[in-house]
Amino acid sequence: MSDQDRPAASAADGQDTSADTEAPRTADTGDGIASAPPAQGDELSTMRDRHLRLAAEFDNYRKRVEREKSDNMVRAQAQILERLLEPLDDLARIADFDPATTAAGALHEGAEMVEKKFLRVMEAAGLEMVEAEGKPFDPTIHEALTTVPADTAEEDGTVAQVYQKGYRFKGVLLRPARVVVKKHQG
Repeated sequence: MSDQDRPAASAADGQDTSADTEAPRTADTGDGIASAPPAQGDELSTMRDRHLRLAAEFDNYRKRVEREKSDNMVRAQAQILERLLEPLDDLARIADFDPATTAAGALHEGAEMVEKKFLRVMEAAGLEMVEAEGKPFDPTIHEALTTVPADTAEEDGTVAQVYQKGYRFKGVLLRPARVVVKKHQG
């Protein structure tokens, strides 16, 4: 059988072999670049639109989350400041006392009361004071400013005096306690 007879025999059998070997048809755009067939072009366009919409939705989501985060931070700060207004008013009243007619003891007592009120507000917001005096020196929460001689070896490395209190906020160290540490010389 010759090669010329084969296509005729296939066609006679009812089988079309040209569809199996023929490449997908593409349209020439005129610049030598073939574009996808119309069905694939529509699908590509649909997918591109879907991608752009998803990207825009994600960008809007990201901006909304940033805006909400910023708003929440402002609200939290405003709540703390609102709580501090009352101790601030008390301080203003103490400052308005006439030193000529007010006893120094009364001023001192008033200042202590305002300090306690102020600390209660701060503790309610999550502020914790770093314990230092009489405690073993811990460089993660204490800052040693100087040393003083210790009477016994057991006192070595303990905090003798606090120059400036240290504070934590919800477990995060804001400021270490600045302290004097005992050192045994013997």
